[in-house]
Amino acid sequence: MGSELELDEARARFVGLYDRLKDELLQDPVFDLMDEARRYVEEMLDYNIRGGKLNRGFSVIETYKLLKDGQDMSEEEFFLAGVLGWSLEWLQACLLVLDDIMDNSTTRRGQLCWYKLPKVGSRAINDGVFIKGSIHKMVKRYFRDKPYYVDLLELSDEIALQTSFGQMLDLVYSHESERDLSKYNMPAYRRIVQYKTSYYSFYLPIACALLLHGEKPENFTDVKNVLVEMGILFQAQDDFLDCFGDPEVTGKIGTDIEDHKCSWLIVQALERGNDDQLKVLYDNYGKGDPDCITQVKNVYKELDLENAFFEYELSSFAELLSSIEDLPNPAVQEVLKSFLRKIYGRKK
Repeated sequence: MGSELELDEARARFVGLYDRLKDELLQDPVFDLMDEARRYVEEMLDYNIRGGKLNRGFSVIETYKLLKDGQDMSEEEFFLAGVLGWSLEWLQACLLVLDDIMDNSTTRRGQLCWYKLPKVGSRAINDGVFIKGSIHKMVKRYFRDKPYYVDLLELSDEIALQTSFGQMLDLVYSHESERDLSKYNMPAYRRIVQYKTSYYSFYLPIACALLLHGEKPENFTDVKNVLVEMGILFQAQDDFLDCFGDPEVTGKIGTDIEDHKCSWLIVQALERGNDDQLKVLYDNYGKGDPDCITQVKNVYKELDLENAFFEYELSSFAELLSSIEDLPNPAVQEVLKSFLRKIYGRKK
C-alpha cells in the first residue's frame, strides 16, 4: 500500500472510523434506546469489537488500494472500504462471542470472555445476534444505492451461514460424548477449515474489495479457490504453532491436544503412525492430564511432524503461487501474492 508510514496512517484512519459507525448505530431511531440500554450496547460493542488485530477489516482497504493499481483512493473510496472492513470486524465479534460460549472459553484477547462477566452471562447469546443484525444496518446506510448492494448482502449472509456450518462440524467432531479419532482424516479436516476459517477470514475481505471495485461475483470462482487453499494453509500453521510454537511469541498456550481438536498434526499422526503409536494417541488424545499431553507430543516428535509441516508449508506455498500466477488479472495476482507473503513462515 506504500511505505510503512503510509500504512500506519491508513490503519489509524481505519481505526478512527469505528467511533463514527458505533455512534450512528446507537443513534439509529429504530432502536429507541433508553440511557441504560445505550450504555450497555456501547460497552458490549467496545468490549467485543475493539482489541483485535483488525487484519480482516484492514485487508479490504489494502486490497482495494492494490486493485486501483497505484492510483490514489478518494476520501469516499477509503470511507466505503473502511465501512466494509468494519462490517467484517463486526462479524468477527459476533462469531467470537458465540464461539466462546460454545467452547466454554475463559479468556479472549487478554480479558474475560464477554459471557463470563457476571452482569452478562447468557445475555451474550442475544448480544451476538444483535451484533450480526447491526451489520445490515451499517451496509444498508451506505450501500443501498450501489449497484452491488444485493451482492454484498448475499455475500455476507452466505459466508455467515458457511462459517456457522464450519463451527457445527468442528463441534460435532470434537464433542466430548462423540470423540472418536477414527473420524479424523484430511478430507474432514479440510472441510472444517474451509467452512470455519477460509471463507470469512480470507475470501470475504477480498470479495468485498472486488465488489467495491466494480468486479462481478461470477468472476470470483478462481480467486475463491485460491483463498480457500490459503486459509487451509493458515489453519495448518495455527495448528502447528499450537503445539510447537513459542508461547512468548504466539501469545497463547496451545490446547488443541486436550480439546480433542481435529488438527493438522493429529491427522498427520494418524496417517503415519504404527500400531503402538496409534494406541498411544487413542489412549491419550483429548485428555487434560499433562502426562497424556506429553505422550501425544512424543509421538509427534517420533514421527518428525515438525519437519513434515515445514515440507507441507513449502509445497503449499509453491502450489498457491502457481495458481495465483495462472489468474488473468495482474492486480488480483498482486493482491493474492501480498496475502501469501504475509502468512508464509509466520511464527504467530
